[in-house]
Amino acid sequence: MLRRNARLRREYLYNKSVEAKERSMADRKRKVKEALEGDRPVPTELRGELDMLKAEIELDGVPNTDELGIDSEYANAGVEDPKILMTTSHDPSSKLTQFLKEMKLVIPRCQRMNRGGHTINEIMEVCRAEGFTDLVVLQEHRGVPDGLVVSHMPHGPTAYFGLANVVMRHDIPGCAKISEAFPHLVLHNLTTRIGSRVGCILKHIFPVPKPESRRVISLINQSNLIAFRHHTYAKDKGQVHLHEVGPRFELKLYQIKLGTIDQVEVENEWVLRPYMRKQSRF
Repeated sequence: MLRRNARLRREYLYNKSVEAKERSMADRKRKVKEALEGDRPVPTELRGELDMLKAEIELDGVPNTDELGIDSEYANAGVEDPKILMTTSHDPSSKLTQFLKEMKLVIPRCQRMNRGGHTINEIMEVCRAEGFTDLVVLQEHRGVPDGLVVSHMPHGPTAYFGLANVVMRHDIPGCAKISEAFPHLVLHNLTTRIGSRVGCILKHIFPVPKPESRRVISLINQSNLIAFRHHTYAKDKGQVHLHEVGPRFELKLYQIKLGTIDQVEVENEWVLRPYMRKQSRF
């Protein structure tokens, strides 16, 4: 089993490295093609390989970078419903335990595990042996939930989020009861490549809903904060009435790594660098 896991891990890393090379080549082709078509000078770093890139463009064209193997870890998603294991950091407070219970009800087919003295390596062995597709870990600081980690089985990726403005169900006035139906998902303003990646990681912890489901979970990006909202709706005389179920919170992505949560020396796919001037990340 250990040899098989190591072989599958090597194959996964090799495939990701090939995808990265293909994406880099496609970006260089696109820059050259745009420069030639727009009658602009070719970027300085590409002038040494201009002839080779022009020949490649004539032979193969410029592939779409959005279709080059992204999210290949989820190629078989939808064949079976996801199976989620959810736990907390060591020695959770009462508020984090309550948040764990509410999040367990939010995600269908989710099993809750008391952390106790179990290490991450032991939990990952259980996940792989029992056929779990994702591990979700909730974290806190001084009794306030402040972190959420989603690790996909068996080889990653792992996304690290910060939590802000967490409001429990009992703090929402007049909150509706939680339905057990599989929810519809609304992904709003996750339009960039990393936004699509985050949306893909989050949406695949939920199973495919039935069309008649009246439960909706919204993930709305505003200024690189992803607002999580949970509603049910009812139709009355041609009008739609929303009822908030809760909990509600904001997610802030700060790292995606190409591996599981128990692996240390793995490549970072994306890391938040807050003091660098960049365009909108999502």
